[in-house]
Amino acid sequence: MADQSKYYITGAFILGATLAILYQHRNFSWFPENANSDQLLKQQQKLISRFSKIDDLDTLKKSLAEIDQTLKRGCGSIKEGIEGCIGDTPLIKIKSLSEATGCEILAKAEFLNGAGNSPKDRVALSIIETAEERGLLVPHSGDTVYEGTVGSTGISLAAICRARGYKAHICMPNDMAIEKSDLLLKLGAEVERVRPAPIVDQNQFVNLARERAKEHTENPDKLGRGLFADQFETEANWRAHFTGTGPEIYEQTGGFVDAFVSGAGTGGTISGVALFLKSKLPDLKVVLADPPGSGLFNKVKYGVMFDPKEREGTRRRHQVDTIVEGIGINRVTHNFEVGRELVDDAIRVADDQAIGMARWLVENDGIFVGSSSAVNCVAATKLARQLGPGHRIVTLLCDSGARHLSKFWANKSVGGAENDVSLDKLLDS
Repeated sequence: MADQSKYYITGAFILGATLAILYQHRNFSWFPENANSDQLLKQQQKLISRFSKIDDLDTLKKSLAEIDQTLKRGCGSIKEGIEGCIGDTPLIKIKSLSEATGCEILAKAEFLNGAGNSPKDRVALSIIETAEERGLLVPHSGDTVYEGTVGSTGISLAAICRARGYKAHICMPNDMAIEKSDLLLKLGAEVERVRPAPIVDQNQFVNLARERAKEHTENPDKLGRGLFADQFETEANWRAHFTGTGPEIYEQTGGFVDAFVSGAGTGGTISGVALFLKSKLPDLKVVLADPPGSGLFNKVKYGVMFDPKEREGTRRRHQVDTIVEGIGINRVTHNFEVGRELVDDAIRVADDQAIGMARWLVENDGIFVGSSSAVNCVAATKLARQLGPGHRIVTLLCDSGARHLSKFWANKSVGGAENDVSLDKLLDS
């Protein structure tokens, strides 16, 4: 067979294979993003027409070489901005806790979300995309997103707002770890640290953020509009976990999971994940992990939103009397109510237990987490002991301990000695 004929036959074979691959992977430069079937057909016809006009062996070789290089480039995975780094977080086995309990304790590494490094990335992106779809936000117009938050949601909003052409204004209690507000400032957000107050107070951080958004919109001297993110009540919160976190857990576990454990601040995570997983796994046990002073424990266990620390004159602060940040609340939000009936049980976790677990995870697994993650892991381990060996439990690692250095991790360090922290003692304390 002549060399030219061999090249044409080879070229035809490669072209056919290329078209099939390109149809499946539409992020190649030849095919427009999100192309429909008619567009794809036209692009394929152009490619075929291009090859049919080649009557020179050297040109054919060159064209085949170009396809080879394009395929190599196209086989990579390129994310679309920082938003593309949100979701699909790994599910990791916490080896020390699994070995100690005889259960497989798995943790969704939500601190690896790429914008604000917490599960709130999912919520923040969902809030902003929903607002964009409704025409409530216009990029580079001066539009500003306002939110009342203890930190993580604000950090996620600040990062994503910068990526999408908006400003962020964050109101937060002034007893939160200072590194959170420092990080917000570095991300270009305006930060108001206000005194802790109950939700009935108009100067409470959530109420203040709502008022600031209204003031912005009504001020003719300010560019753009103000949007109150409303993370506690917006449907975009639990839906982000119903469409993202829940399906990811189901796929990563192959549909085999006995229990899901999570704390609740806004309630969106536990509700969204529970709604999805229980639709697939009706026998799944959903358990709330709750810090001291939060009323959610009693709401789940006894149907009453009350804790002794809530008595008038006994509260040291507006919400919960604990060193834990990000979870625990004394009111039922819409996001928690959406999935409340699917929460089967609640486990109370003391501050000393959370601190001990954080140290345990560093010493035994090299995992450095913040307070809410430690609470989740204590509750997951307690549940594992209740259920007995052979079960699979999934929980969340929400954020890094680097955000909690001045409060939760203050004056605490890893002992360095083997078995410096006793798992039995911290669970029984």
